[in-house]
Formats: sequence, C-alpha cells, structure tokens
Amino acid sequence: MLMIGVAGLQLTEPEQRWLRAPGVAGVLLFSRNYQSRAQLIALCEAIREAGGDELLIAVDQEGGPVQRFRDGFTRLPPLAAIGALHDRDPAEAIRLAEEHAWVMASELRASGVDFSFAPVVDLARGNAAIGRRAFHADPAVTAELAQAYVRGMHLGGMAAVLKHFPGHGSVAADTHKAAAIDPRPLELIRRDDLLPFAECIEARVEAVMMAHVTYPAVDARPAGYSNIWIEQILRGELGFAGAVISDDISMAAAGAAGSVGERVRAHLDAGCDLVLACFPDVVEAALAAVTDSAPGLPPALAAMRGALGPSWASLTDNPQRERFVARVTALNADQESA
Repeated sequence: MLMIGVAGLQLTEPEQRWLRAPGVAGVLLFSRNYQSRAQLIALCEAIREAGGDELLIAVDQEGGPVQRFRDGFTRLPPLAAIGALHDRDPAEAIRLAEEHAWVMASELRASGVDFSFAPVVDLARGNAAIGRRAFHADPAVTAELAQAYVRGMHLGGMAAVLKHFPGHGSVAADTHKAAAIDPRPLELIRRDDLLPFAECIEARVEAVMMAHVTYPAVDARPAGYSNIWIEQILRGELGFAGAVISDDISMAAAGAAGSVGERVRAHLDAGCDLVLACFPDVVEAALAAVTDSAPGLPPALAAMRGALGPSWASLTDNPQRERFVARVTALNADQESA
C-alpha cells in the first residue's frame, strides 16, 4: 500500500480522489501542509472525510532539524542533545528521552495525527543526512535511549517507527541526493547498527523504516528493495512481525529500481507493507502500480492508528505536561550554549 503526500494546506479535488483509491493507506504531512493547529486539525478531518476514518496520517516530528510543525507546538531539541546528556547523567537522559517522546506524541495525537516517523536509531557516526537526528555513536547508548523513547511514544498513544534499517549512520552519502554504499561485512553491521533495532523490537515497536542504502557484502540491492534484509534478517533473524515501511521513493538513492512504478513494486516485492510517495508529482504513477490492492488496512498497518487522544485544551491543562515541556526544552538552551 501507499502513503502519499499532498500539496498544500487544503485538499484538492484530485487529492480527494487519490485518497479513495484502494491502494492508499494514508497521508504523510510536511511543513508545506501546516499553517496552524486549527488548520492542521481541519486538514486531518478533511483527509478522513475524503478517504475514510481508517486512513493513517503521519509526519516527521523528530525534533531539532526535522520538525515539520513548529509554531504552536513545543520546540523539540534534537535527539543528539539527549545523547550528550547521557554522557554526563545516564539516568536523567533516559527520563528525558521518554518525556521528549511523550510531549511529541501527545501534541500530535491532540491534533489528529496518528504517528511520527520516530525515533531515529541510526548511529551518530558522521552521516550528513542523519547528523544531530541520532542519539549517540555508541550502539548500547542508542539502544537504551531508543527504548525509552518508544516507551514515551506508547504512553502518548502513538505507535513507534524505527529508522533507517539496517543503519544509515555509518555511511557518508546522503540518500536524498545520491546513492549510498556501505561496504562493511554483515558481522560488523550486526554487532553495531542492528543492536538498537533488535532491542527496540523486543520492546514491541510497531514499525521499521528501511534505508535506501546498499550493503554489497549482504545484497547488491538497496535495503528497501532487498528480500534478504527484510525477510531473512529483519523478520527472520530479529523476529520483527510489525509493519515494514520504505523511505521516500523520490529520493535519489531510490532510483536504482527504475521508474516510479518499478520502485513501488520493487519495495512491495521485497516485503515492504507501506511505500512512501511523498511528493504529489509521483502519486499518479505510484497509484498505477498498486491497482491490485485490496481495500482496507492489513493488521500491521491498522496497528499504526493512534490511540484516542486528548483535546489540545485538556492536554495543555495537564501539570505533568508543563513539567515535561520545561525539562525537555531546557535542552535547547544547552545546545545553544554548547
């Protein structure tokens, strides 16, 4: 199935038609789709009115450099700030990872959004696209903080999505702009990069997003197109039974599979449950590749629906939220003074 992007603050007639297509599971929102909380709530309602109540609505609301909704939402620090705190005070960092996640999740749920593509569990080892989005360079620290983050998301009524499997942090190239190749052997990837994924899977994470990175020692195909990575390693070796999600098919590194339709089919054939078509100009071609989709969400995707969330008024009237927001946003000051 597909998760598609729409162009602006309101749905157009063609976009309403797309949302009624059997192959569409939901919408991924971006900064281009956000003006205010009231507008966001109205857009979420319009999406479900057009395509049905079971449609999923998602966003990248990681914090730091990747936070699509800013005005009216808590300014979330990057995950790297929590990792830096862990070097000084591990117990406090674990608490703040959980609180960061709860603030993020509860605000989105109060606005009608089901989930954020979070947390990033790539290692902080120099990748340009990952940067301060990652917790830490140490796999064990990353795993510990990511588990806390997953707990916080669950407490906020939100499913968690680990990204980018099997690990994007140790390769230099940015897959938005170019192909990325990680030549390391599987034994090294398993020892380092897979550890946070494995430990969060044990914490009952609901979804995993694949990397558009090629690991030629394992498979000549990028991971999102690889049955070896998805079926043999992620599902077989790590025992993951949730939803497998592609990264955006418009990214440069996704071009290895050919046309838009060929990219969609290659992801699905490899074992992905959901393929991201984030830009409206590719949606028609992506839809043409999933005309055989059955209506309704399969169980793994249905599990991504957010739990019943509070209204924004009741959320902001919560003294616990005030304490969490104060503690989490204090990390922004720490970052600015560093």
